[in-house]
Amino acid sequence: MRPAFPIAKPGQVVGLLGGSFDPPHAGHVHISRAALTRFGLDRLWWLVSPGNPLKQAGPAPLPDRMQAARAIMQHPRVVVTDIEAQLGTQYTAQTLVALRRRYPGVRFVWLMGADNLAQFHRWQDWRWIMETVPIGVIARPGDRISARLSKAAKVYAQSRLTGRAAHILGRVDAPAWAFINLPMSDQSSTAIRKRGEW
Repeated sequence: MRPAFPIAKPGQVVGLLGGSFDPPHAGHVHISRAALTRFGLDRLWWLVSPGNPLKQAGPAPLPDRMQAARAIMQHPRVVVTDIEAQLGTQYTAQTLVALRRRYPGVRFVWLMGADNLAQFHRWQDWRWIMETVPIGVIARPGDRISARLSKAAKVYAQSRLTGRAAHILGRVDAPAWAFINLPMSDQSSTAIRKRGEW
């Protein structure tokens, strides 16, 4: 039996952390816990994707990744979901359209690592995403400079909140984005796969 869709009420601020989680690791947990407090989120959903359109090789089977994600991410305000597979969406913009339709009044915040901001302009409908939901960017080792110099950061420079204002990100209208620096875990899914640990 397929799990139900996550529950969210109008007015709640829900952070969305999308990714293949192939595999999920302590770094994902670390940024999730930080995002809850630093961006003032009521809830956070891990969107375990069926696949990444920007990656050629497919990830491990979705049920395996869901099981591993639920085992490692233990927090009362974080939900691990395969909602993209249930909705049949492949791209972030498609997912956001479907979620906004299904959850009217919920204030979504898209979360991404600084490495994703650096190549965000390659995403389908990236400007629409930026102008539709606030975006919380979390710095990872070695990605801070390239993210700040990225096309998206330059185009939307006037929409950036200061680090001190990041906690109101989910309460302001898009376009709005905030960049936070964390003492980051240097774990990566790619490195774990290369070591044969997944």
